[in-house]
Amino acid sequence: MGEVKSFLRDLDEAVSRGTPESRARALWHTTDLMVAGRYSDDEIWTFGEVIGRLADEIEVTARAQLAKRLARFEDAPVNIIHKLAFDDSIEVAGPILQQSGRLEPYALVANVCTKSQSHLLAISKRATLDESVTDVLVTRGDPEVVTSVATNNGAQFSEFGFLHMVQRAEGDNILAEHLGLRKDIPRYIFQQLIAKASDDVKQRLQEERPEMGEHIQTTVTDVAGVLQSKFGPVSRSYFVAKRVVATQHREGNLNENSISVYARTHKREEVTIGLSLLCGLPADVIERALQDKNRETLLILAKALDFSWATTMALLFLGAKDHRITAKELYDLEREFGCLNIETSRSVLEFYQSRKNIDKNIDKNAAADAASKRQAVRAAS
Repeated sequence: MGEVKSFLRDLDEAVSRGTPESRARALWHTTDLMVAGRYSDDEIWTFGEVIGRLADEIEVTARAQLAKRLARFEDAPVNIIHKLAFDDSIEVAGPILQQSGRLEPYALVANVCTKSQSHLLAISKRATLDESVTDVLVTRGDPEVVTSVATNNGAQFSEFGFLHMVQRAEGDNILAEHLGLRKDIPRYIFQQLIAKASDDVKQRLQEERPEMGEHIQTTVTDVAGVLQSKFGPVSRSYFVAKRVVATQHREGNLNENSISVYARTHKREEVTIGLSLLCGLPADVIERALQDKNRETLLILAKALDFSWATTMALLFLGAKDHRITAKELYDLEREFGCLNIETSRSVLEFYQSRKNIDKNIDKNAAADAASKRQAVRAAS
């Protein structure tokens, strides 16, 4: 180790007094020596210090060549890798950003936050990408960057990342299609994507993902009750339950404890009405959430209301066939519920609510239009 440091120190001193040509020769000699040998972490770091100094003295073309050389070198010095990754020239930074395994997620996030869209595009093409990196890519990236990362099978996305891309996919059929083709997109986010997608995108996704055909046909619009008639059994017990629960809600006494008691005593109508009032959603949406074998929507609604696992479990048992759930299934559901984020779940609930409000306005406008036509007909007659 002492000999290597001594050699590098002498080389460094010689470089400081040399010509551009001699510095270039020294750069390639030092790089060859490092790549060919087996050195400790400290020695590799020292190599990086010397190569970094040499890189500062050479033109862009030579730095780009150096970047290509080091991008795939597993033991490349982190200090020179960072220097090259943050170079303003994409010819230099590109190979490092796209290929080097020596860049940690924090460095990639910093790069995304400070460099050009060309830098972001290179990062979006990495073999693997952490959620922390994709979160900032889909926020800061231009359409080309977002589409690129959406097509990257090695990229991982948080709920925030997926939801942000769904927003950006409105009016962008290419991004919507690539996003819909991802196997890791959560079902409820896929439903949101389909609810906003064009007919062409829906058709292509149905062809490419036949296993999702049911969800494509039953979009979030349907989930929010847009095309459904108003829910409401005609039984006397339903109207009694509605009157009791509505009174509770009006007096401020409808809460998690109320829902939990109703669920534990198998009062399905009271639970349906109560959750409908607390969530601000049509009762038929709640009924379908209780019946849905997937149970994802019910978990999201419970998390959005900040219900405990005990209350959520009572709701799950209420909706299950014969009120039975296996121990393994219950364990998986508890784990899934624990992984849900309250704020994200609330954003999903707000999305469902917004769809319901849009439909109300559509219905009002349609009714007003029909009334105007009727008046015109009567006036003409």
